[in-house]
Amino acid sequence: MAIYQARSKRGKTGTRFKQRVAKKAHELGREPSFTGIGENRTINVRGMGNNRKYRTLAADFANILDKKTKKFTKAKIKTVVENPANRNYVRRNIITKGAIVETDKGKARITSRPGQDGTVNAVLVD
Repeated sequence: MAIYQARSKRGKTGTRFKQRVAKKAHELGREPSFTGIGENRTINVRGMGNNRKYRTLAADFANILDKKTKKFTKAKIKTVVENPANRNYVRRNIITKGAIVETDKGKARITSRPGQDGTVNAVLVD
């Protein structure tokens, strides 16, 4: 089933907007990618204007910035510890922006959007 992302049928006061006959292609959305932990898998998705999005379906490594040394290192992701987007994502090990993950370097907060950027970037949390 398609995801429809057009304007609401009603205004903020409850006024009905005039409806047109057909839904338009630019109003359609897509299912979220739900990036998990596992062997790296990325797909290419066409966007408007023939732009590309690289959806990460699964990732096992993250690029981690250590603020003290100002160096990036590659670290293996063990598990998702906390996810402010949805508490059930912790149980399912789904990675989104803002999620706290446990790595072999320590806990890190995800700063990229894996479902749209194609990479997993993070910053060490203390």
